[in-house]
Amino acid sequence: MQDILAAYGLSMAECHIQPFGSGLINATWKISAADRHYILQRINHGVFKQPALIADNISAIGRYLDTHHPDYFFVQPVRTVGGQEMYITAAGTYFRMQPFVADSRSYDVVDNAQLAFEAARQFGRFTKLLSGIDINTIQYTLPDFHNLTLRYQQFEQAIQQGNAVRIAEAAADIDMIRSYQHLTATFEAIQQHPDFKMRVMHHDTKISNVLFDKADKGICVIDLDTVMPGYFISDFGDMMRTYLSPVSEEETDFSRVQVRADYYRAIVQGYLSEMKDELSEAEKAHLVYAGQFLVYMQAIRFLTDYFNNDSYYGAKYERHNLLRARNQLTLLNSITQQEQTLSSVAAD
Repeated sequence: MQDILAAYGLSMAECHIQPFGSGLINATWKISAADRHYILQRINHGVFKQPALIADNISAIGRYLDTHHPDYFFVQPVRTVGGQEMYITAAGTYFRMQPFVADSRSYDVVDNAQLAFEAARQFGRFTKLLSGIDINTIQYTLPDFHNLTLRYQQFEQAIQQGNAVRIAEAAADIDMIRSYQHLTATFEAIQQHPDFKMRVMHHDTKISNVLFDKADKGICVIDLDTVMPGYFISDFGDMMRTYLSPVSEEETDFSRVQVRADYYRAIVQGYLSEMKDELSEAEKAHLVYAGQFLVYMQAIRFLTDYFNNDSYYGAKYERHNLLRARNQLTLLNSITQQEQTLSSVAAD
């Protein structure tokens, strides 16, 4: 830590260091030095194989926003004393520093519809403001991250090669995944559809990736590691996946996994307040599908990992990833059962 801070012109003696946030991928600290406050993150090199691409994307987005939308509050990285966007240790570990946004707050749980509206508006605004950027200048930091076709193929491969005992235990879950295979076919059709546009998408739209002011109005989106080209269904779908239910993917009492229709309305209204004129009619017709797409893909990923002996997500207890998959399948069933009602909300 001493060498890392020195790279940013700080000394251990003047800094107060404390762990910060609830992110699962990168390690994060808040650094306080007198009246200056920063966020320091260690990039997970196991997940992000080319961390430099993250820095390239953030730099390209920052330049574009500075030129075309200078009023947008964008958290620029702090450069090292040598002018670098990241500090790389001798062991090849990547660190980055950002200013801590004063008087801001973030949330881990969406406990009211207004928060859902504000978050959806912020993610919609971020994509809208970047609608004019050359998409070819934005790199894929996680190739195939939301490639549902690939995720389904990995699922079927795990059934052939994975833990036989676990596969037998999850026979009903496998049948349910297969019963929703039409969602994969829809994704493949979207990829060929001329009215579905590749845009700069965030790809990780959980509530903790939005900064709010003291009045709970959105300030900006943060944690841009997964920003890359994609379809709107990635961002809109992940908001549905993480905002609609009053409980998270960790809940094992599946009776508590529900769809809150008023939260769906808030997501739609917030997102379309910025993206209404950006989305095609074909895209607007797939708002509910976006949630099905993301929840289905996450269920597949959890179950695949369970068959592969928890090699990706890990497990805190026996059957952890199996229960996570069942949680997501419960949410998928709930969205699908209410599809007609939710679609009428989108049409309002």
